[in-house]
Amino acid sequence: MTDFSVGDDHFLLDGRPVRLLSGALHYFRVHEAQWEHRLSMLRAMGLTCVETYVPWNLHEPRPGVFRDVGALGRFLDAVHGAGLLAIVRPGPYICAEWENGGLPAWVTGRFGRRVRTRDVGYGAAVERWFGELLPQVVQRQITRGGPVIMVQAENEYGSYGSDRVHLEELAGLLRRCGVTVPLFTSDGPEDHMLTGGSVPGLLATANFGAGAREAFEVVRRHRPRGPLMCMEFWCGWFGQWGGEPVVRDPAETAEALREILECGASVNVYMAHGGTNFAGWSGANRSGPLQDQALVPTVTSYDYDAPVDEYGRPTEKFWLMRKVLEEYGDGPLPALPPEPVGLRGPVRVELTQGAPLAAVLEALGDPETVESGVPPTFEELGVDRGLVRYRVGVPGPRQAYPLGAAGLRDRAVVYVDGVRAGVLTEEDHTLEEPVAGPAEVELWVESLGRVNYGPRLGESKGITGGVLHERQFLHGVRARALRLDAFDEPGAVARVRFGDAGEAGRTGLFRGSFEVEDAAGTDHAGLELPGWERGFVWVNGFCLGRYWSVGPERTLYVPGPVLREGANEVWVLELEEAGEPFVELGPGAPVRTGAPGGAVG
Repeated sequence: MTDFSVGDDHFLLDGRPVRLLSGALHYFRVHEAQWEHRLSMLRAMGLTCVETYVPWNLHEPRPGVFRDVGALGRFLDAVHGAGLLAIVRPGPYICAEWENGGLPAWVTGRFGRRVRTRDVGYGAAVERWFGELLPQVVQRQITRGGPVIMVQAENEYGSYGSDRVHLEELAGLLRRCGVTVPLFTSDGPEDHMLTGGSVPGLLATANFGAGAREAFEVVRRHRPRGPLMCMEFWCGWFGQWGGEPVVRDPAETAEALREILECGASVNVYMAHGGTNFAGWSGANRSGPLQDQALVPTVTSYDYDAPVDEYGRPTEKFWLMRKVLEEYGDGPLPALPPEPVGLRGPVRVELTQGAPLAAVLEALGDPETVESGVPPTFEELGVDRGLVRYRVGVPGPRQAYPLGAAGLRDRAVVYVDGVRAGVLTEEDHTLEEPVAGPAEVELWVESLGRVNYGPRLGESKGITGGVLHERQFLHGVRARALRLDAFDEPGAVARVRFGDAGEAGRTGLFRGSFEVEDAAGTDHAGLELPGWERGFVWVNGFCLGRYWSVGPERTLYVPGPVLREGANEVWVLELEEAGEPFVELGPGAPVRTGAPGGAVG
């Protein structure tokens, strides 16, 4: 039986000191058919272990309703088949720039500020979830012949709270569920974070992107003994809508990695391969030093400026980090697998059919609520991703007054008596032109991603205050939700009544088809929507994620396995301003940089 343990100064594999050279690759951000290739890339980079989070909200969308929990087990089997070890970080909170930090919207909607604390109700929900999830991990621990060597308790808790009782309860729950491999915590290398987030008896690791010596000095103040490990070596960063592309110098990154290893420490490269936030699962952050100011949503791409790019290709950063890792590894590194092949292109896909957004809501939306005194939030409607149409009347006769949405989260397209009147945001939540009564008002509100980090975690979406006319709240609100996962139901889009795309209007669902040759040999494609404003795209029913003209992301990643030989179909759900009725497909984004010596990676 193989054993993995935590010694006074080193990790021990069957009693032999080992250094962990790990890299993050999230199974839920990579198409399953591409796991093997991406894992092979990590091995070729010089890594011997892979780390993954587990997003609770992906697998339990409604209380007690579980969806493909076995994906984690299948991924761990693929890890084992690739000859790698595995670190699992099941949360229940994961951050990860993922919607709501991985917590289901029904959990934060029900428990509010009691999440991530010792609250009994929250703890019961976590226990039920872990009871469903953890057998996937327990059966694949290294002591049972599997790859799993460590499991994390919570995640970066010291950046959020100081409830030691909660952390100890979580550690105990992991043990009761059968986890016998070492448990650990991870936090920023600051005294208050390590004080709030670490647990006596559990390995404490640190997360940082540079300054390893100083970071490990802080860890040693709290843990004089035990292996040193950077659990998240930030080799890049995530992108945000409306921001600039994030790039970290490859040479500087490789030297920061070298410093970690020179300290005798283990490392987990975050991210080794980032992947994609498919299906609208991108999270969001709040700006400001305390993460409590303006909402900043995360883009669909999770390329992360990682050494293996979103398209599975090596970058200059890959080659430089590989050179460092090879110096600290055991023998020559394996060769790279064949480079992924992009779609032959370009291909222009004409969107010949369209349906107004109201018709899509009629076909796929939830039933409209009865009139209520205040607008129901997304959480009260049971909506995690998607949009809600709120309807309310302005009584009359009355003169024109400013009309706005108090507590709007996050963006609303507003119609007054059927005529578009403007777009509202959290910061600019009042229409430019006053509204007289009587009038019928519609507000189509979309969540741009729930906060995944900081004190605003778990905040509600939708109209969380009310619709105001001057200072008066307008009551008698009706709401109807269009969930993003409604499009996943077999035959759902067939219920939508399509007409000519040119007659659908500024918003709605548009579709077209295109042909692919050699689909089986195509690893990926890139999709662009020139002139379109904001919405979601599907290829053959697979949701690629959100597009938005504010950038910086212009090209959506299309996994090759979703393409079909012959006829393929594209759906575009435009929520603000449709462009010309076509999209463009090609081989994908250019390689960020090449291999040393000028060779293309």
